[in-house]
Amino acid sequence: MQEENIKKMAERADTEIRDVPTLNILICYLLYKIDKPIETEQLYEIAIGTGIVNYFYYQDSIDYLLTNGLISIQKDSALNDCYVLEQKGMTCAKELKIYAPKSYRDKLVLAALKYYARRKYEKELKIEYIPAEKGYYARIRCLDTNFDLMDLKLYAPDLTQAKLIGEKVMLNPAGFYSKIIDLALSNEELPYDLSDN
Repeated sequence: MQEENIKKMAERADTEIRDVPTLNILICYLLYKIDKPIETEQLYEIAIGTGIVNYFYYQDSIDYLLTNGLISIQKDSALNDCYVLEQKGMTCAKELKIYAPKSYRDKLVLAALKYYARRKYEKELKIEYIPAEKGYYARIRCLDTNFDLMDLKLYAPDLTQAKLIGEKVMLNPAGFYSKIIDLALSNEELPYDLSDN
């Protein structure tokens, strides 16, 4: 019985939201949980990228939220347009969140967290694919402000596999770097066999 309920909830979370009021609550909730201005393009990518938000409903919701003062547009330090949650929007997020299914709220917030983590990784990590005589190298560079922390080339027999290496590294770049450092620091010379056998 419980398994069936979980399956139904998962199916609902994979269905597009088809009403603007629910989407209004979800967008306010997301901005409330993220607790910082979000560039207009970023919010669009996060919301539409989940697969639960339809483009047309998204546009209608943004228009409604802006017109009614739940969100506003402000410039950030790089002069990008950003959505900012206003007091009315904060009240909406806190008091009306129960009217938007938790599965949708969780999916949207998780998508935003993954989006920001990936952007951070992309700034700290550069991956390029270099053709080799018979295959490709995935060149992985971990960047710091003034220098490279790591510059590593891994061979793959074809571009598809080289890209797979890059994708796997991007899932957790800090973990990848940490494992490389751990391996290097724990590596020991094999003892020589000096027996007379």
